[in-house]
Amino acid sequence: MVQTADLSFLARNLALAGLLNSLRSKHGGYVILEHWKQGEFHHDLVLELRAPATEVPGPILVVSTNCNAGIKELLCFDQVPDRWALWHFRCPDNPEFGGNLPPLLGATRTQNWYDPCGLLGENGPSELKPEFRQRLRGGGWCYADPTKTEE
Repeated sequence: MVQTADLSFLARNLALAGLLNSLRSKHGGYVILEHWKQGEFHHDLVLELRAPATEVPGPILVVSTNCNAGIKELLCFDQVPDRWALWHFRCPDNPEFGGNLPPLLGATRTQNWYDPCGLLGENGPSELKPEFRQRLRGGGWCYADPTKTEE
């Protein structure tokens, strides 16, 4: 595995609100570029730091949270990663994900982290009754909406 910078200092309080406040006050703010949900229990928020500090090795942060906005993982890049390449990196055996990530510059996992691949199987967790849900690309569930399809 490639050695990356430790970003644990950014996730000290384990909550998304605390991280965003810290980025505003100590790192010049941020711009939300993407918000990707994979099922009911995983969110990726892609942020661009306005003025990255020297301890943050790149301008792009991917903040992974659980359904309660608890930070699970932080990944840092010099450019926005492709959503499906990010999931291929996490779950390389899932044939519905593919692509290559830009170089990973920094990473940390918190005590909230768990293997996200376990959320994606046909028996993955859901709070939705089967008749009210649909499977997403790669796995995980969302509300069934016959007028929309997941990209």
